[in-house]
Amino acid sequence: MTTLHRPAPAPRPYRPRPTPLPRVRPPVTHPARQVPDRTLARDLALPLGAVGAALLVTALMLTGETVHTSAVLALFALLTAAVALRTRPLLVPLAALVSWMFYDGFVLHQRSELAFRPQDRTSLLVLLLAGVLGAACAAAVRAVRRHPAG
Repeated sequence: MTTLHRPAPAPRPYRPRPTPLPRVRPPVTHPARQVPDRTLARDLALPLGAVGAALLVTALMLTGETVHTSAVLALFALLTAAVALRTRPLLVPLAALVSWMFYDGFVLHQRSELAFRPQDRTSLLVLLLAGVLGAACAAAVRAVRRHPAG
């Protein structure tokens, strides 16, 4: 007697199976803190500081306030420190020099003459120190932003 078997399945065409590749995951990194690019502001700080000094001299001449040299020197020191906050550290002495030229030429001597007497040297020193102080404050702020506490 014969036994009945199930019919054999129809032959399938040969399809090679793709070799599974190892899964490579990118390393888990934390995104770097985005620091805004301020190079344009740093490049324009010196010309804008010179324009600010020219405008300050113009305003002082229009109001007739050039006789109070100590108060005007304080205004120029604040302007120099503000420019030094924004400019590149290598340009800080140049910013102080431009500010001193406006102060010395139009406030102290009032005929756009530059001199180098003791009062002129003192004002140059004050403006250089204001510029260095502004640059030091800007460097401290940048250092704190780069390396936050914790």
